Amino acid sequence: MIPPPSGQQFSISRGDQRAVLVEVGGGIREYRVGGRDVLEPYDVTAMADGGRGGALIPWPNRLADGRYRFDGVDHQLPLTEPAKHNAIHGLLRWRPWQATDAQENEVTMRTTLHPRKGFPFYLDIAIRYALSDDGLTVTTTATNLGDTAAPYGCGHHPYLSPGAGQIDGAILHFEAATRIVTDADRQLPVGTEPVRGTPFDFATPRPLGALAIDHPFTDLARDADGRAWVRLRGNDGAIAELWVDDSYPLIQLFTADTLAPAHRRTGLAAEPMTCPPNAFQTGDGLIRLTPGATVTTRWGARLTRNSDRALM
Repeated sequence: MIPPPSGQQFSISRGDQRAVLVEVGGGIREYRVGGRDVLEPYDVTAMADGGRGGALIPWPNRLADGRYRFDGVDHQLPLTEPAKHNAIHGLLRWRPWQATDAQENEVTMRTTLHPRKGFPFYLDIAIRYALSDDGLTVTTTATNLGDTAAPYGCGHHPYLSPGAGQIDGAILHFEAATRIVTDADRQLPVGTEPVRGTPFDFATPRPLGALAIDHPFTDLARDADGRAWVRLRGNDGAIAELWVDDSYPLIQLFTADTLAPAHRRTGLAAEPMTCPPNAFQTGDGLIRLTPGATVTTRWGARLTRNSDRALM
């Protein structure tokens, strides 16, 4: 029997929650509560499109020309977004990962990023997916196994689900003070602008409508626990929520207008990022991972129904 394109499937559950993690890319293929999608899934017979559910390591988003300099040495990576002459979303989305520490409600996906041309560094990467009464928590840990410092950034690419239908009628609640402005041709940063009073201001919840978004946001509003939230209420009244801890200073929102027609605007990507696009070149937010050092980042998701608590 030919295995699924995403490789082995690893299911975890708790109560009415169910998540499926995959061998290829170590990402999440589905997360649902009571049969209602929280994160938009992709079919077991399909490859992940649009970065769906993937881990974006060792850099999220785009790197201009695939080129960067680190500690005085120039490096060249493959152009994985050739039309825009960029390298995009790291090196691990199509690599096999191993499942370890598997229990009924949690599993850790692990891989080793060996030195290679363009990234001659040696990292161990582990992503723990765990279900609790508070939903799904995703904990990513990177350790430098090499004898030199390594540049590092981390991101993930989940899509919040509006339930049935498209996101146009869904209500978005998201508070960020600053949008990183990108150029139209290559989607690389060219500046910043305040969000307040612009079409991207969702501090007061409102429908997305036909607005197209594919931008990073920072200066995120945070609650007393240091979490920043993206909340998407579907037509069924259920709210798909995503949070990031303070290890993620940015969230990229993407309304999926450029995906294949079957997946266009059917979910809202809310991508936790430790650094902005092109960080390998600019150094903005880039983590310098010294030999033996470890960095850990966390985000999570859950489903809230209107009867659970007043949120929007």
